[in-house]
Amino acid sequence: MKNMFENKIILITGGTGSWGQELTKQILTYNPKEIRIYDTSEMKEVEMKRRFNDPRLKFIVGDVRSEKRVDHTCRNVDYIFHLAALKHVPVCEENPEEAISINILGTQNVVECAIHNNVKKMINVSTDKAVDPINLYGATKACAEKLTIAANLKTKDTSFVCVRGGNVMGSAGSVIPLFRKQLAELNKITLTDKRMSRFNLSLEEAIKLLLNAAEKSVGGEIFVMKMPAIKVVYLAEVMAEELGNEKTKIETIGIRPGEKIDEVLVSRYEINRVIEDGNFYIILPYLSIPQLEEHYKNVPRKELKEEFSSKNTRILTKSEIKEVLSKYDFLKPDLNYDFLINNLSKEQLERLSKKEKWVI
Repeated sequence: MKNMFENKIILITGGTGSWGQELTKQILTYNPKEIRIYDTSEMKEVEMKRRFNDPRLKFIVGDVRSEKRVDHTCRNVDYIFHLAALKHVPVCEENPEEAISINILGTQNVVECAIHNNVKKMINVSTDKAVDPINLYGATKACAEKLTIAANLKTKDTSFVCVRGGNVMGSAGSVIPLFRKQLAELNKITLTDKRMSRFNLSLEEAIKLLLNAAEKSVGGEIFVMKMPAIKVVYLAEVMAEELGNEKTKIETIGIRPGEKIDEVLVSRYEINRVIEDGNFYIILPYLSIPQLEEHYKNVPRKELKEEFSSKNTRILTKSEIKEVLSKYDFLKPDLNYDFLINNLSKEQLERLSKKEKWVI
């Protein structure tokens, strides 16, 4: 890993988000020459710049939909981590043109600019929502995966790889900050469905796996992070027990459009093209990519018996959930809330939980 990033220039699109900031933090330990943070949010870039206060960081305000801006930003870049996306499910459903423009056309812009600038490798960060998608967000991320993998046929100078992850505990816009706010303001938690399970990993662990996949990849693979899952109702119960009182309620408000009971990281259509490698499943593409086939020609395949879903992976017990929440200070009463819900009033929070039916 040290040799991969040492004295190199790295571009992170969507770099001010939870993943981007932790990725920046970890890459800085490998002594890069420069990390370029490319994001649409001026304020978040200012906040991140002040937080890190590191001369190796360069902040660029820009949109992945602007090919000219992306191309200029990619000059002399060695590695790209593509995190920029419109990712909130209801937002994508209500703004389909924007979701398609940012998540699909934006990804294609980054791909083309990576090729034009002879970038060594582009890592597209994907999601379990891209597998058998039933909402627009998942569909756009599935398309982004296809665009990224197919780009390996256009050039031998740049390699392209995808990494699928699940939910990151406590990330911006996720359910833990929401539950904390609900408990503090409403003394209740709202669930869409008590049967729901979700893949879950700490942010630090997720980024370590992302960097590991970036180092190991040849180009053309989809790396799937192996991770445990949680039942959302267990999470709610633990947080209610630790941060609530005897009057705390857990209210079921119904599933929202485009929402699954369980999430999938390796679909039933992919289980015959899987290689197992430590903390990963590596999915090989249907496309014939010569350098990829050469690299894996003697590596045995592992045909999974069933799809890899949050239902059939290891489910964290309530005591394990409590341990993880405590480790990352999510059970501290005075912890600052997520910026997305920090300033909501009690009335706004009540309306929001019913209208959007938040869940991870």
